[in-house]
Amino acid sequence: MEIHVVQPGESLYSIAQAYGTTAARLAQDNELSPPYSLAVGQTIVVLYPRQVYTVTAGDTLEGIARQYGVTVNQLLRNNPQLGGLTAISPGQVLVIDYEQETQGGLSVNGYAYPYIDRQVLQKTLPYLTYLTLFTYGITPEGGLIGIDDQELIDLAWEYGVAPLMLVSTLTEDGNFNNELASLVVNDMAVQERLISEILANMQARGYYGLDIDFEFIRPEDRDAYTAFIQNITQRLNAEGYPVVVALAPKVSVDQPGLLYQGHDYAGIGAAANSVLLMTYEWGYTYGPPMAVAPVDEVRKVLDFAVTQIEPDKIFMGMPNYGYNWTLPYVKGESRADSLSNVAAVELAVAQNAAISYDPVAQAPFFRYNDAGREHEVWFEDARSVEAKLALTQEYGFQGVSYWNIMKYFPQNWLVLNALYNIRRV
Repeated sequence: MEIHVVQPGESLYSIAQAYGTTAARLAQDNELSPPYSLAVGQTIVVLYPRQVYTVTAGDTLEGIARQYGVTVNQLLRNNPQLGGLTAISPGQVLVIDYEQETQGGLSVNGYAYPYIDRQVLQKTLPYLTYLTLFTYGITPEGGLIGIDDQELIDLAWEYGVAPLMLVSTLTEDGNFNNELASLVVNDMAVQERLISEILANMQARGYYGLDIDFEFIRPEDRDAYTAFIQNITQRLNAEGYPVVVALAPKVSVDQPGLLYQGHDYAGIGAAANSVLLMTYEWGYTYGPPMAVAPVDEVRKVLDFAVTQIEPDKIFMGMPNYGYNWTLPYVKGESRADSLSNVAAVELAVAQNAAISYDPVAQAPFFRYNDAGREHEVWFEDARSVEAKLALTQEYGFQGVSYWNIMKYFPQNWLVLNALYNIRRV
C-alpha cells in the first residue's frame, strides 16, 4: 500500500500511470466518481494485488474462499466493490490478497445507531470484530429504555461480528445525566435491578457483551462508580459476558473538570475486561478550529493510560468525521457543522481548495471562502488514519474503536485492511 498526495496538475490517470496501475482500479478502490475531479492535497490509496481471480459461471464467494484458503470476510474486505455481499457474477475480477505484509492482529469496534443505512452496515461489518449499538437508556428506577436492535444483532452475527449492548446515562435531550448515574452507583436496589435487566436483555437478544458509557460522573461518585463497574463485571463475567467501559481522555490522575474527575483509570481498568479511551473531540462543535484527534494530544492520553491500565485491555478511539467552522471563531457563539470525511474532500474539490496537512496534529485541513465568509475544515484522510493506527502497535493496545460507522469512509478501511489482520472473537 502507498498513500499518494495529489499535486498541482495531476489527474487520476497520471497518478495511475506513475504507480503502474489503472485509473479504474484507483477509482474503484477509493470509491471516486466520474469525472474524477481531485483536490490538491487529497490522498489516494494505491494497492498492489498479489493474486486475482476471474469469476466463472457456477462460482460462489464461499467456494473461491475455500479454494484459496481465505475467509469470506477477507474476500469482502479485499473487494469492497461487492458492498459486503456475497453475490458475484462471471467476469468479475476479485482480489484474493495483496503484496503488503500485515503488521499483526487488531480488534476493531464500530459504534452505530439502530437507524444506520443497511448497505453501509453490510459494507462495514467485514472489517469489524465488534459492533456496538448506541444506546440503551436507564430509568430512575433502574429499568432499561430499549432500542430497535434485533435486526442489527442478527446481521452482525451473520458476518461473524460480536454485537455489544451499550448502556449509558444519555437522555433524550442528548446530554449525559449525572444525577441518574449517581442513583445507579449509590442505590443498590436500583443497581441490582439494572444489572438484572441488562443480563436478561443480553440473553434474550443474543448480545456478546456489554459497553458502559457513563460520562460527567460527579467527583464524589468516583469510587462508587468504580465499585459499580466491579460489581457488574463480576456478575456478567460469571454468565460469560465481557464488559468494556468508555473513559474520558485523561492525562493525569487528578485532572480537573467534570468530564474527567469521576473516571478512575486504575480502578476501572482493573475491574473491566476492556476500556475505550475516547481520544477524540479536541476539535468539536463549540470549540475553535482544530483537528478532532490531534496525534500529539492523543499521545498524552495514551502515555498516561498505560501507567494505569494494562495496554492489552485498551481500545483507542478513532474519529470518523470532521468539522466545518465559519470564521472568525467567537467563543460562546460559534458552532461548527459536522461532516463526513468523504464530504470534506468533495467540498474541497467543489471550492477548488487545496488541502494542507498539519505535521504535528497529523491531520488534514483546508480553508475556503463562501459568500464572503471564510471557512476552515478539519477531517481525516488516509495519512491521518495510518498515523493513528500505528499508535496501537506502538503501545501494544488490543485495538481501535470507531465513533462512528454511520458514514462509510473508503480510505479508512483500505488502510486498515492493508496494515492489519482483523481479529474475530
